[in-house]
Amino acid sequence: MRLPPSLRRLSLLVMGTALLLAPDRPAMADNGRIVIRDTEIEEIIRDWSGNVITAAGLSPDQVKFILVQNQDLNAFVAGGTNIFLYTGLIAKTENPNELVGVIAHEMGHIAGGHLSRTSEVMGNASFEAIVATLLGIGAAIATGDGGAAAAGASIGQASAMNKFLAYSRVQESSADQAGFRFLESAGVNPTGLVTFLEKLSSQELLPASQQSAFARTHPLSRDRIEALEAKLPNSRNRDEVPPAAWTEDHKRMKAKLIAFITPQQVSYAYPESDHSIAAQYARTIAAYKGSRKDTALSGIDKLIAQEPKNPYFHELKGQILFDFGRTREAVASYRTAIKLKPDAGLIRILLGQSLVESSGNSAAGLQDAIAQLKRAQQDEPRSTQVKRLLATAYGRMGQEPQARAYLAEEALLQGRTKEARGLANAALKQLPAGSPEMRRAQDVINSIDQQPEKD
Repeated sequence: MRLPPSLRRLSLLVMGTALLLAPDRPAMADNGRIVIRDTEIEEIIRDWSGNVITAAGLSPDQVKFILVQNQDLNAFVAGGTNIFLYTGLIAKTENPNELVGVIAHEMGHIAGGHLSRTSEVMGNASFEAIVATLLGIGAAIATGDGGAAAAGASIGQASAMNKFLAYSRVQESSADQAGFRFLESAGVNPTGLVTFLEKLSSQELLPASQQSAFARTHPLSRDRIEALEAKLPNSRNRDEVPPAAWTEDHKRMKAKLIAFITPQQVSYAYPESDHSIAAQYARTIAAYKGSRKDTALSGIDKLIAQEPKNPYFHELKGQILFDFGRTREAVASYRTAIKLKPDAGLIRILLGQSLVESSGNSAAGLQDAIAQLKRAQQDEPRSTQVKRLLATAYGRMGQEPQARAYLAEEALLQGRTKEARGLANAALKQLPAGSPEMRRAQDVINSIDQQPEKD
């Protein structure tokens, strides 16, 4: 069957990965800002931060952690209770408590209500679109050009974004004190917050252009650090050390990021003499990134032999097999990962992708893929990739109205409201009354009607 132009582009799937689930138009790729998703790292951070979030008066389910691939040191809150963490900041932390300290500080901004100016413009956009929107809004404010918000990447946007996200010194001090309280209530040693800020304190003396993004958006001062240091002697958690599992997870998280983002550095950071799990993990990923198939598969099989119930090792094996064209074998690995971690929406998306890719036009295989992807979108409602894959599966089954409904959702998440409206209206003309896809298409129209069109 020959697909219409609106669906034909979906027949070739974007080769997403377990770590880099970036869309086909990644947010600010040319500025080194790509939103990346990884179940393992997000799960680790959620686990560490749960009690801190509760101490701040929120449920852990209300806060989302989003990784931004960028070597600068930065963290910010946007679009409600979404905490964006740069990979460069994670790499700079020496222990779990430093990262949790930064998160506690950001929770201080949330609890302090310092985010009202970003709340109206984010809506339910995808995380990639939030980053794009922030850069555009920052450029508009910095230049006085109201059209800059829709202009996409442009010169000076990084600086503009920093100015837009910057907090006052009063707000920073308030977030420090609140973060310290949250750490105390959570039973986490607050020393990590202090030591991380001390790492950045020397940047006060540098020109603004040479300071880290965190220092530019979170103005530092010795007074702030000294105020926190004065509280440490009275901290009931000052002698607490992170659990051994946290320390190991911190090592694996950093190894994974280094190997995926800068695989050329792995041989120096993790020599063959290092037999730790983190080192093996890094070398295996680096081999995969370097297209050394046999070495990568041998490495992941050794890791699975050591930890057969680790879902992330099975996920990585599925990723390696998929990207080397062994999609049917990838399905088996992803199924094992999902069996071990049923609530992992991102891994389930990859299982659905593998099923779509390996099924051809087989109705049974495509129906299995659709079932997996619909389950995944319950956990990942902002994922543009799951919408695209559902459209692909329905398109291959010849169910074009259903495919258009999901294309409309994808366009809406990416801020392409005119296209979303057109696709949704086209779908509504043909979808069965009361069907799930009819309701989804109508929801797209309703959502657009509640906001100004962006294009």
